[in-house]
Amino acid sequence: MSTHTWFDTYDWDTVQRAIYTTTARQVERALSNSRRTLDDFQALISPAAQAYLEPMAQLSHQLTQKRFGKTIQLYAPLYLSNECQNICTYCAFSLDNRISRRTLTDEEILREATAVKELGYDHILLVTGEANQTVGVPYLKNAIRLLQPHFAHISMEVQPLDQPEYEELIAEGLNTVLVYQETYHRETYRNHHPKGKKSNFLYRLDTPDRLGKAGIHKMGLGALLGLEDWRTDSFFTAAHLHYLERMYWETRYSISFPRLRPIDLLQNDTITSKSFERCMTDRDLVQLICAYRLLNEEVELSLSTRETPRFRDHVLKLGITSLSAGSKTNPGGYTVEPQSLEQFAISDERSPAQMVDVIRRQGYEPVWKDWDKTLTGV
Repeated sequence: MSTHTWFDTYDWDTVQRAIYTTTARQVERALSNSRRTLDDFQALISPAAQAYLEPMAQLSHQLTQKRFGKTIQLYAPLYLSNECQNICTYCAFSLDNRISRRTLTDEEILREATAVKELGYDHILLVTGEANQTVGVPYLKNAIRLLQPHFAHISMEVQPLDQPEYEELIAEGLNTVLVYQETYHRETYRNHHPKGKKSNFLYRLDTPDRLGKAGIHKMGLGALLGLEDWRTDSFFTAAHLHYLERMYWETRYSISFPRLRPIDLLQNDTITSKSFERCMTDRDLVQLICAYRLLNEEVELSLSTRETPRFRDHVLKLGITSLSAGSKTNPGGYTVEPQSLEQFAISDERSPAQMVDVIRRQGYEPVWKDWDKTLTGV
């Protein structure tokens, strides 16, 4: 089965209608099942399931502890470049935003890496805008070579690449790739990505397949919550995960929950803020986190500093397995150029040390790296 074959088996409007006509009885049946299907997930993310949030949360907590114990992984993003050739309506790095562009040099990469290491991290996420001429495979290979001796786990969130390019980067020490479809609704996707390589919906949709064929250790999926109906987009994300787990069963998977955040725009030498309607409440996000855990006991669930301290503290025990802390979302943000425009505004500005204290006070143990190469024979 190809990605297109999987994707074409679902119709957006049909899925959406099924979600919004779910009954309480269907939710109860999903909760009572020992192994849940995509139909059960559809029920658990429905409006009808909101009345069952407490039992969902309790069960999600139990299943997460059974599989992952009382541990929370910690990671830090390291932004290498804000140069981008795409226009995306929700991103401060968009080509049409006349901000100062910056790509870190080797020296600057190592300075940032030193600062991140001093915070305690051994798991780093490399992030760039999508500018293949500037931060293409040669630049990424070089960055991984520079950082590989200093970090046990290197993740990446950059432009989608071809399978041979992923194979090159994996050979250099790349462990994980995050690639979010943003939205699985074709028309909405086209409206928010009018220019650049990212406008190719199907190429982006195929990216996890290329990663799986390249032999990536772990890949991360997600939808940008707020671009479209979050329930329907989340169903498609779950269906995508279900397909990938069957096709590339040796790969590990994670799900992230990026809700739209305000961005800064530079217009006529003046910085203005662009906000987005919050189409998803905190209660909705709790429901979604629990629904993913009830569907899949193995998938890792990650929550970034997009969310508020209060929210992150309250959901820590409900299914989340990894958190970022002290994040900077601009190139050079840790040491080189801390005042440059960020990709988006963060909500939780607490330091890693403060987050560690929160984790331990809740009876959990912070884990600074994702996995150890010595345990895999690599």
